[in-house]
Amino acid sequence: MTDAPLIAGLEMGGTKCVAILASGPDAIHEEVRVPTTRPEETLSALEAVLDGWRGFAAIGIGSFGPVSIDQQAGDYGNITSTPKPGWANTSVARRFAARYDKPVGFHTDVVGAALGEARWGAGQELDALAYVTVGTGIGAGMIAHGQPVDGLTHAELGHIRVPRLAGDDWGGVCPFHGACVEGLASGPAIAARTGIKGEELPEDHPVWDSVVDALAQLMSVMVLTGVPRRIVLGGGVLVGNAHLLPRLRAATRSTLNGYVVRPEVENMDTYLVPAALGAGAGPLGAVVLGAQALADRADRAFTRV
Repeated sequence: MTDAPLIAGLEMGGTKCVAILASGPDAIHEEVRVPTTRPEETLSALEAVLDGWRGFAAIGIGSFGPVSIDQQAGDYGNITSTPKPGWANTSVARRFAARYDKPVGFHTDVVGAALGEARWGAGQELDALAYVTVGTGIGAGMIAHGQPVDGLTHAELGHIRVPRLAGDDWGGVCPFHGACVEGLASGPAIAARTGIKGEELPEDHPVWDSVVDALAQLMSVMVLTGVPRRIVLGGGVLVGNAHLLPRLRAATRSTLNGYVVRPEVENMDTYLVPAALGAGAGPLGAVVLGAQALADRADRAFTRV
């Protein structure tokens, strides 16, 4: 670990950004938090942090999204159709690459967290992992063989529409889809529906039934489409409400109804697990993104030779 290059890792969240100078969880040299406000104010503050650091070999950025990850696209490295006011179509990756002339790895914050957990956390030694965060939003990232599972763009599984509990016709809060999983089970959804923040809501409140059901449907979709060897869970809603994980395990098992006959999936206690890195998953995942960008540049240079 001591020989690994230093990476400037940036986790850009909807309320705050975390910048770390590190080569891994046991070698974090600096950590700085910056509030997420207006784009120019926030990005300039992050640049001021990096301007004060020396010796980093690459930059990794895990950002709230949606983001453009197609390096051939004109808007590559941008935050795109985000509902966060003022941030739509904001250039991020190319801005940092131009300023520092370093390799820049760029992806969603949830995929960054998935990479961090796969490398150093709850997914070590597994070749397929999913990470789901349930907080201000709901996001999911899948990793296979150490790399994000991507195509034209990144997955947005938090925005799938799911069957509803009988008699539940609440409209949801997602500005794009209303009652998608994020619109039903995120922190803002819980607060909008009950008038109470999730961490203050009693565990016997009936709204948890709809939250658990929506999340169990999401877990089942991930099992049926990607079959990750483990699903790692993070985010304030799940972390702040310890009663949810046992209920989510039971509901996911019930939703799958024995269809995927694999011992890994059947043992929900080891299949749905909390993030081992906690709040460090995102920033450390950004370090992995930067390290991958550095390795990609080295591979291209070797190929040209």
